[in-house]
Amino acid sequence: MQQIWIPRIGNPDVLEVRQSESPSPGPGEVHVEVVASGVNFADLMARMGLYPDAPPLPAVVGYEISGRVIGLGEGAENAAGGLAIGDPVVAMCRFGAYSSEVVVPGEQIAKVPEGMDLLTAAGIPVTGLTAWIMLEVMGRVRAGDRVLVHSAGGGVGLMALDLLRWRGATAIGTASAGKHEQLRELGYDQLIDYRNEDFAAVLRDQPGLDLILDPVGGESWEKGLSLLRAGGRLVCYGMSANATGDSRSLLSVARSMWAVPWRKINPITLMNENKGVMGVNMGHMWHERERVGGWLRELMALWQQGVLRPHIHAKIPFAEASRAHALIHARENFGKILLVTDPADATPA
Repeated sequence: MQQIWIPRIGNPDVLEVRQSESPSPGPGEVHVEVVASGVNFADLMARMGLYPDAPPLPAVVGYEISGRVIGLGEGAENAAGGLAIGDPVVAMCRFGAYSSEVVVPGEQIAKVPEGMDLLTAAGIPVTGLTAWIMLEVMGRVRAGDRVLVHSAGGGVGLMALDLLRWRGATAIGTASAGKHEQLRELGYDQLIDYRNEDFAAVLRDQPGLDLILDPVGGESWEKGLSLLRAGGRLVCYGMSANATGDSRSLLSVARSMWAVPWRKINPITLMNENKGVMGVNMGHMWHERERVGGWLRELMALWQQGVLRPHIHAKIPFAEASRAHALIHARENFGKILLVTDPADATPA
């Protein structure tokens, strides 16, 4: 089988495609022939040496795949409501998803609904689950809530928009100006050009926010806290401020860590201001396999109901994985970027 390896810390060009032996499923595990692997910012951070949860290099990263079942370990046929050889599925992986074949625990799999193609399906697991946990499990968003979504044009931002529309909340997004027209058409109520506008200054004289989804970190978290109304919540789910280029900069890391509002997120201050700060890290949810699998199946059902509208920005062949990483570094993607095992499935960005 093919795998994309990170041999050492570096820019996107360090990625290598290698041949490896096919895995075999153990008890309760499912062997999947991969059609597409999702690319996430955590993968880029791992390549840059900025992701502490990543396996030691050299390594194969990646958290999500779609594909077809080609093998079942003992007892795995009962997973996801019943599986058989040939079934189309999506799955969460604890790294290793940049592969043409994977073995995953049955609890981390969901069947792909009838009518959904496998390329669309690959755009849901990580972005959909991240948005679901932030909005449904932790944020408890409700009709009428004012919600600020940073990186509105990314995979999580677009999934969050679908869930906000479903709940009847007001969606405010930050994104580069070139993405505003499309984001407005999809349903964002207000958009802020983060490259030329200070979101805190734009929103300061508007009604307070009920919820903020922030993957930026550093100074952005402090500004967000100042915009929350009583009862408002800030959900932190990344620190992209640590990665200002396509290779590691310890100075950028130091600056963003220094800008974290450590004194304002202590329990006493939060209690007195009636605000909450929460964190989401999908890479730390592996002990909750059954819950994550259940949420993944709920997301598949929401797609069937027309709630979720996955956006795939580009489908890039394994051999061009460095281009996938470069697109995300440049913040050029609108929605999800996939790596595809069959070059025939590829489309230009």
